[in-house]
Amino acid sequence: MRRALPPLRALLRRGAAGRPPRLPALSGLCGAPAGLPAPAAEGSGGSQLNILPSFGFLFDIDGVLVRGKTPIPAAKTAFQKLVNSQGQFLVPVVFVTNAGNCLRQKKADQLSHLLGVPISQDQVMMSHSPLRMFKRYHEKCVLVSGQGPLLDIAQDLGFCQPITIETLREKHPLLDVVDHDRRPNVLYPSAVELPKIEAVVLFGEPVRWETNLQLIIDVLLTSGYPGKPYHHENYPHIPVLACNMDLMWVAEAQSPRFGHGTFMVCLENIYKKITGKDLKYEALMGKPSKLTYQYAEYLIRAQAAERQWKQPIQTLYAVGDNLMTDVYGANLYNRYLEENSRKGSKSRIQAKVAGGRGSATVSQDDELDNSWETELASAAAAHCRSVLVCTGVYNPHTEVPLDTRESITETVFHGHRDFRFDPGLVEPDHIVPDVDAAVDLVLQLENFAPN
Repeated sequence: MRRALPPLRALLRRGAAGRPPRLPALSGLCGAPAGLPAPAAEGSGGSQLNILPSFGFLFDIDGVLVRGKTPIPAAKTAFQKLVNSQGQFLVPVVFVTNAGNCLRQKKADQLSHLLGVPISQDQVMMSHSPLRMFKRYHEKCVLVSGQGPLLDIAQDLGFCQPITIETLREKHPLLDVVDHDRRPNVLYPSAVELPKIEAVVLFGEPVRWETNLQLIIDVLLTSGYPGKPYHHENYPHIPVLACNMDLMWVAEAQSPRFGHGTFMVCLENIYKKITGKDLKYEALMGKPSKLTYQYAEYLIRAQAAERQWKQPIQTLYAVGDNLMTDVYGANLYNRYLEENSRKGSKSRIQAKVAGGRGSATVSQDDELDNSWETELASAAAAHCRSVLVCTGVYNPHTEVPLDTRESITETVFHGHRDFRFDPGLVEPDHIVPDVDAAVDLVLQLENFAPN
């Protein structure tokens, strides 16, 4: 049985019975004016105005700043409040997007034009950015899937031997036969044999899904030698590193569009239908993975150090439009930070999904370069607060099941297979109409008034 949800907060609080109450959300609904109350400062405590930031912003892009290529009007207004007259940011800001089809510099240029403020590539985190830390794979031959300048992206991340799906298709023309018009009429022997493929990197949704699905399955079932017979006994398969788990995202259309998470659902189900076994991931990157937020916090701290802001960054505010990525990820990272604070020591760096089937653990000993271990382990934030805007995927009138225990089988759970539904993780700390209201709220919560 289902019912409409006006607004989400009421049901989630019932679903999270027994938990302490979260921070207050705005009393107005998403369609209401963005007038804000004046709550007590959360990150700073007390009423004295702060002139140095002890907090940072993690902004999603699609659904928060833009819809497709169309700017959301509130975005430009919001960012004028975050820079001084010279265009310098007054607080640390990182743009954390699950997009992965371009280089950071291109995204920074797009944001600069959109927001009217200068954005550097060091403020941009793509879903694939943490792959810089996986140096174990940088010297290996890896198959890359997605769209855009894939070779440029892979090489910028440190990969020395990336191979695209198109290159693989050219070397093995008999493998891609779904489209009859693309079947080869004449076969020519390849002059150069490809090396063994030792890992698969999924950057984002491709254009020709049938081609990518077929060739990735071929690589997995032949242990990196596509064109040879399948060997189902080769399990676990060669490593798969996936970026961006968004099932859907918003563009100019009235309804959300398929994202890379939908492609991953296809790949996982095809693999299991053929083999009877779960597709395993060596790592899952992009929101809501903990590793993504660890890396984002590293970028926040780097900005603060460059500006010589001495005050430690205590609170991260993650502003997004998607419950299953932005809110879930921020709350998951907040849980991690608070657990570490209670323990009094930092746990091992892991990109571990939240207890799902076929999940894989990526430990610092096995995967991450030593210098990155040190950087990530020195996380200093105490909290990561989730701020949900109503300009993207989130719809305050979404239907949800009355019994949250049914959520795994209900279509309301749009998270990845390897993340369990937890009502507490999809409850935002704050709900606001748009990004401008989000900025106003945080500045008031922090009693922030820079010189």
